[in-house]
Parts: sequence; C-alpha cells; structure tokens
Amino acid sequence: MQAVQTFAKQVIENVEKVIIGKHEAIELIVVSLLCEGHVLLEDVPGSGKTMLARSIAVSLGNSFKRVQCTPDLLPNDITGVSIFNQKSGEFEFRAGPIFVNILLADEINRATPRTQSALLEAMQEQQVTVDGVTRELPRPFLVLATQNPVEYEGTFPLPEAQLDRFLMRLSLGYPSPQDERQILINLWREHPITKLESVVDGNEMPALQKLVWDVHVDETLQEYIVRLAAATRNHPDLALGISPRGSLALFKAAQALAAVRGRDHVLPDDIKYLAPVTLPHRFIVTPEAELRGRNAKAILADVLENTPLDLGKVE
Repeated sequence: MQAVQTFAKQVIENVEKVIIGKHEAIELIVVSLLCEGHVLLEDVPGSGKTMLARSIAVSLGNSFKRVQCTPDLLPNDITGVSIFNQKSGEFEFRAGPIFVNILLADEINRATPRTQSALLEAMQEQQVTVDGVTRELPRPFLVLATQNPVEYEGTFPLPEAQLDRFLMRLSLGYPSPQDERQILINLWREHPITKLESVVDGNEMPALQKLVWDVHVDETLQEYIVRLAAATRNHPDLALGISPRGSLALFKAAQALAAVRGRDHVLPDDIKYLAPVTLPHRFIVTPEAELRGRNAKAILADVLENTPLDLGKVE
C-alpha cells in the first residue's frame, strides 16, 4: 500500500498549504476519492469549503467546476443540453458542468428537488442520460456538495435517497485561534491557492482505487459492520437505519483509510473512527426521539457502545 500512502500524503500536504488546521477533513476527502465516493460538506459560510475543493482539484491536476445552486437552476444547467445546429441540420450536445473530475455543488439544498435529482444518476452510476443518450463521466469523478446547516429559508432538504449517495458528511468547523492567525498571515497579500501546483497525476487514481480493494478486512470486522447495520435498523429511536449501501460505504472507507495510513489490513479503530462520518446522515430519527432531544450522532454513539466487536467475548 506504499503507492497509495505516498499519493495521499503528497495530496494532503499540498492542500494543507491552503487549508490550515483541517488535516482530518482533508484526509477523509482523499479517502472518499479512493472509494469513488462523494462528500457532503455541511458548514457555515466562509469556512473554506470552496477553497478545499479547489485545492484538491489543483493538487490532483484534475478539472474542477463550481455550480451555485439556486431555486431557478434547471437540471439541464448541470447535465447539459442538445442544441440544434442550423448549419449541420443536426442536434449537438453541449456538455454541462457535471462533465468534470471534481464538481462543487455549492448550497445544494437551495436547488429544487427536480434539479437535485439530476445528480442522482451521476453520483451512483458515474454517467448522465440526456435525451435518451447515456454519456460516461470522466474518472476520477467526485461531487463535493455544500449546505448551510443554519439557514433554512428558501431551501429544499435533501431526500433520503440523495443523502444515501454521499459516502461521507463532513463539517470543517471553525479554526483554532492559532490556525486562524496563520490564515490571516497567509492571506496578507496573495491567496495561496494562486501559487498551488499539481503534485500528483490524477489519472493514476483508477489504478490506486483498485489497490484499495486488496486491503484485508477480517471476518470479525465484516460481521461487526453487519451487526452495526442491524443495530441501526432495530433501534427504537430510528424510523430508518442504514441501507446495505451504508454498510458498503463503511467497509470501503475503512479499506481506503487503512491504505492511506500505510496498512494492508483494517483495524477495529478504523471502523469506529469512520462510522460518525459515514452513517448518521443515513438515519431518520423518529419524531418522539427528536422531542426528547435525541439526534443521529447521539444514537450512533449509543449503537457503537452497545454493539460488541466480537460476539465470542460477550458473556
């Protein structure tokens, strides 16, 4: 797994020249890339979400586009549209911004459900169908979507089917006082993103993604993931637990994290570390539990505490 670790280290260190003090979030996005997964960044405005996406794209040497989601944004504004060419007498397809390696869907919950649904096929199948014609998307393909968790006026909450297609939901949070001071110094004259250069070849990503699948996951850990999934489906405070896609997301993310950290096997701590970013956004909490102040993170903590790693050790 040396190749994966070296690749990830170069990307992370390069991005950290722009994004200060967010090593964990950067590492998790690299993990998502290696899983061919997508990331939902839920945080307040101005926390560096757009700069993080741009820095990842520049570091990989891949193409990057940003879509500002608004209520009047149409599905064709994302996927593309066929336009009649009067000279040739034929329709020509004009590709939308989704034909890119890294797409930033800014404030995705401001787009209407109709427009949000334009991303569903792309995120799951890595292809787009327009006017009955299916077109493959470039590889690697990553959707980084952002939403503001504070402001809800004029927004359209993402449905469960769309949330389930995000491998992870992350929050950058505010920087520490020391990190914020360093940010001020870095931005004194020129934004560091203008000097950032590619450090790896993003076209190597498909080969590295295949290497991740060789990371060993012990049968005990496979059973542990299954028991976690079952525990969420049977939890009294949850109207909906995780789907098999959620179990697979945790499984793949654990393999990728182990590879990024230079191991050829998954540890129990990898699963416990990744569960809070791969599972809670797939839950639907019952209204009764919400009235008692329970939320998805608290319920997951309860599930992790009460689900044994090895049934043989349970008395």
